[in-house]
Amino acid sequence: NRKVVNLQADGSAMYTNQALWTMAREKLDVCTVIYNNSAYAILSFELMRVGVENPGERARSMLDLSNPTIDWVSLATGMGVSASRATTVTEFREQFSAAMQTPGPRLIEVILQA
Repeated sequence: NRKVVNLQADGSAMYTNQALWTMAREKLDVCTVIYNNSAYAILSFELMRVGVENPGERARSMLDLSNPTIDWVSLATGMGVSASRATTVTEFREQFSAAMQTPGPRLIEVILQA
């Protein structure tokens, strides 16, 4: 009977975005916060771990999620989940506070600046 907070990166969320539909269908009290840095950052880290220090242009482009830019607010809304985008700490604080006060599924996309 408590709200669940799901912290998610944009790259890993691409593997499981159907969970948004499930959240809406089941009316789950889940707030998903997507940290959007427009990259599969974990895969960049894994390349370094296996010794690839200077990946080529093609490899780097495959880790870039900005071409095209993913609109998480539209994706969530299209699956029945209320959503918003925060570009500042103040916006995030306000949106997160509202999400904690409101039952049901919610997504907040947090735009991270490089």
